[in-house]
Amino acid sequence: MRRSKYHLLNKLYLVLNQPNCMNLVQWFSWYDEILADFGFDRSADEESAKLLQNLLGDDGLSPTDIKIKENVVIFGAGPSLKENVLEFKQINMENFSVICADGAVTALLEEDIVPEIVVTDLDGNIDDLLTSNHQGSIMVVHAHGNNMETLKKYVPKLENVLGTTQSTPLKNIYNFGGFTDGDRCLFLAGKLKAKNIILAGMDFGKVVTKYSRPDIDGELGHADSIKEKKLQYAKKLVEWMVENEEITICNVSNGETISMVKNIEFSDIPISK
Repeated sequence: MRRSKYHLLNKLYLVLNQPNCMNLVQWFSWYDEILADFGFDRSADEESAKLLQNLLGDDGLSPTDIKIKENVVIFGAGPSLKENVLEFKQINMENFSVICADGAVTALLEEDIVPEIVVTDLDGNIDDLLTSNHQGSIMVVHAHGNNMETLKKYVPKLENVLGTTQSTPLKNIYNFGGFTDGDRCLFLAGKLKAKNIILAGMDFGKVVTKYSRPDIDGELGHADSIKEKKLQYAKKLVEWMVENEEITICNVSNGETISMVKNIEFSDIPISK
């Protein structure tokens, strides 16, 4: 009964206060599973969300402040990232909005591409995150139980920030659904009315790159058990999005096959006019 009331209250909150957000009843069924599987602390997530709310004050963005094109490329930090970035540079980039997970921002900046939106819990290369932000990127900063000290240190250095949480949304802290930076990019794009979404550098396998794990020795490394499980959830959430939202999603990455997502080349990308 307690859980039913919790979900009902959050659904009511969604209707009244959370435009452009994922149905929280659906998200919290995922969230409950994630909490149990990883042993995360819901109260710590909620404390972090309140901290982010206080740090942003009245300066935080809302979804209505952000406009994107109907065609969106989402860059994750998987093994296909660098190759996909170079391929992206060969097409008319002006047709697309670029959203990236925080680890991918480094590879984009290396090729002089400043993403419109960076989705981050601030565990990527902080210098590159700050550079991208100061060059115009909107930062979608995510609060969770393990990044409170990082929020305190770096949020005051950022501008144009939209705050998110995976727990109960607050007045200026939103919950669009999604677990990892990569799949949260997808849920955000959907709620910002993207029509065609291209997944790039989103391989969902057992290999990590220096962009997602700067501490590895070399360009590539093996995902630890926690990272591997996070990527499995990310893939499941992408597949849920494909099945439940009226959005065309294609994949130019070279990683795992995503159910109901067509693998294409950048040259074959469908573009809304």
